[in-house]
Amino acid sequence: MAFIREFKDFAMKGNLVDIAVAFVMGAAFAKVVTSFTEGIISPLIGLLGGADLSKKMYVIKDAVMDASGKIITEAVAIKWGDFITAIINFVIVAFLMFLIIKALNRMKKKEEAITVPPTTTEVLLMEIRDSLKK
Repeated sequence: MAFIREFKDFAMKGNLVDIAVAFVMGAAFAKVVTSFTEGIISPLIGLLGGADLSKKMYVIKDAVMDASGKIITEAVAIKWGDFITAIINFVIVAFLMFLIIKALNRMKKKEEAITVPPTTTEVLLMEIRDSLKK
């Protein structure tokens, strides 16, 4: 029973729940960025080269087909367009995370700047402390 209670306390701590929520939101955010990159950015960049960027590849070995045109052995290719698209995804996500963290840090600094005046009890305790130092 103690093990279950200890696990429940661990699982329900705020930090763990916050991390789980952030993980789920990050996965959803990555899908949005991937869709944006593959659906908008790659085709626009591909206009320069004549085709969608994510479809660019260097074929090392062509596919082998039979007489009817059915593929027997798949082609071997280096899909450099997919790699460039993944790099673009990473840069977009990293930049947006940087902006979010920067905004959060700015909000924390504003919170720290707001000082709460000490209560009368705290003032009295500080006066007692100061008089005892003398």
